[in-house]
Amino acid sequence: MMQVQRLAFAGLALLAVLGCNRPKSVHSVAKAAPVQVPGGTLTLAFTRKVLGPLALTLDGVRIPVKQGPKGGKTLLVTGIAEGRHRYFIESNRDAFGPDQGDLDMSATQGVYYVIFAQRFESVLYGKNAPTPPAEGLPGVSAILK
Repeated sequence: MMQVQRLAFAGLALLAVLGCNRPKSVHSVAKAAPVQVPGGTLTLAFTRKVLGPLALTLDGVRIPVKQGPKGGKTLLVTGIAEGRHRYFIESNRDAFGPDQGDLDMSATQGVYYVIFAQRFESVLYGKNAPTPPAEGLPGVSAILK
């Protein structure tokens, strides 16, 4: 009887250890890109598909984001000048962690970040408030694909 209790306790302990082992969440990790990112390019890879519409602000200026009706997992921003920049992303249907950050852009090497994304409807009733058109920066373009 004592041996059966020990085996049962060992089995429960093993299940507890396996149940507590949860995957690590991904938060804006600057890491080596799977492909070479060209200079002047910011690539934000989301952990899940982003439905959008997605709003991007770069150095306090709203950048228009082109996207298809089904959204995408990667936001590609090209034409960013050399130097230090601050970005902010937001959406009525998605939440990001973190949703803003700083980046140091060089002429020879772009920046690649992985951003945690999850579905989040911020407007429960009615329709989304219309947003004014984005001003944009000369030479900077963004596409969600």
